[in-house]
Amino acid sequence: MWAELAVTAAKLLVVATVLLTCVPIMVWVERRGAAFIQDRLGPNRVGPMGLLQPVIDAVKLFFKEDLTPGGVNPILYTLAPMVSMFVALVTFIVIPFSADAGVEVFGVPLKGIHVAPDLGVGVLYLLAISSLGVYGIVLAGWSSNNKYSLLGGLRSSAQLLSYELSLTMSVLGVVLVSGTLNLQEVIGRQGPEIWKWHAVTQPIGFIVFLVAAFAETNRLPFDLAEAETELVAGYHVEYSSMRFASFFMSEYINIVTISALTVTLFLGGWQVPWLTATLSGWPLLLVSAGAFAAKVALLLWLFVWVRWSLPRFRYDQLMQLGWKGLLPLAALNLLIVGMAMGQGWL
Repeated sequence: MWAELAVTAAKLLVVATVLLTCVPIMVWVERRGAAFIQDRLGPNRVGPMGLLQPVIDAVKLFFKEDLTPGGVNPILYTLAPMVSMFVALVTFIVIPFSADAGVEVFGVPLKGIHVAPDLGVGVLYLLAISSLGVYGIVLAGWSSNNKYSLLGGLRSSAQLLSYELSLTMSVLGVVLVSGTLNLQEVIGRQGPEIWKWHAVTQPIGFIVFLVAAFAETNRLPFDLAEAETELVAGYHVEYSSMRFASFFMSEYINIVTISALTVTLFLGGWQVPWLTATLSGWPLLLVSAGAFAAKVALLLWLFVWVRWSLPRFRYDQLMQLGWKGLLPLAALNLLIVGMAMGQGWL
């Protein structure tokens, strides 16, 4: 029992460290990517190619004065960034990011690298926990005693609730074909053949899920909750120092998590065509984990690319796309998947 607890604690520490490390890396990639797309230099003074700029920013936020405006609800105002950060961190723990290679550590089988036990309802857990992230934003908007914060919180709650429907319905197509809510089994059902991956067999569901993922993470072109031209900074306008940094970090961790979920559900997870089927033991574990990380990295770059390529929607366009565009497409995808399964094509 103690060995299992030690291995679980070690995996938890590794995953938390990786997620928190991804934040400064993504900040650097965001800035250099924006500079590349806009044909300028970007950060290039602090460290080689500006690599130490995120570290300097983190130090600045850590030592910055933490102000609490008058008139706020002190309990909810302090609780809001904690909720956002907690939800962002615990969402990732059920995602398997390597194959079950049959290896052991201290006599404990890894059974595919993920922190939590191999939940039979991993998909349901992810959808349930990720939906709690809106509470941190709404609490921040309401408790700040600022009209711009309140409007940002209301916008975000309406946006997340609207796009969660489309996202969930696109996931139902995957669950219907896989016949399970276990994420490791969803990956195994896709196999190493690309033509069996759900992004290929369910292109409509994949596109709906990807677009809804941008909206769920409040990223451009769907960042209406933080629209600077209208709301100054939205729900976190009254936050400073590490409380502001908590919202900042939770957004990037959510991007990593939704990218990992996209890879798991639609892009074969840790599978590598024509390679993972021929490996076993530690080589399989390392190759599969590397393949999973590479796929997630490509999706993270897509988030950066889209942010600096597309303009922000108007709010009415955002809601129309969610209710009149993505939701019917998600329902159509579910219908097509059901008919294809009835004919034995899937």
